Amino acid sequence: MKLSEYAKKHGVTYRTAYNHFKNGWIKNARQLESGSIIIYDECTPNKNNEYIVTYSRVSSSENKDNLERQSQRLSDFCFARGWVINESISEIASGLNDKRPKLNKILSNRRVTKIIVEHKDRLTRFGFNYLQILLKNYGCEIIVINEADDDTNDLIQDFISIITSFCARIYGQRRTKRKTEKIIKELSLKI
Repeated sequence: MKLSEYAKKHGVTYRTAYNHFKNGWIKNARQLESGSIIIYDECTPNKNNEYIVTYSRVSSSENKDNLERQSQRLSDFCFARGWVINESISEIASGLNDKRPKLNKILSNRRVTKIIVEHKDRLTRFGFNYLQILLKNYGCEIIVINEADDDTNDLIQDFISIITSFCARIYGQRRTKRKTEKIIKELSLKI
């Protein structure tokens, strides 16, 4: 409920309710980025025994601040809808990487009924629709807060991601080859 509703319910003025919020006297109250103050009754369980998970991801540790802000926006989104978050998962990994332990844990958990992400690419760079269809068959819904309307930007970003991924693999193979050659050279010197 909004702070104004809280004030009416408790027979106080809005200003008094605001002072209570500022002093921390109202349990489960949170101010959203928009400035609205929402009070959530924690005793109210999710509808239909839902198990809600928020998932935030960034590609590198340089963006760790963005990861925290992204996670906060997801929490605010759920909080504004009166949803209880069962798990809030944050991960630093490439969207092209299919070996993300935290995401794999979410996807293998059959209790999860809703996965909340900020953008489609936070979950995966490719195959989002496949994941959505598969999870829907298991009773899990993916909710994307910010749907990208510009397909051109998405296509360009996907193209850049593919090139980056292939370059990383090539350089990784070169590094492995150099290490192998160095080991063979050292072994041949010892013989």
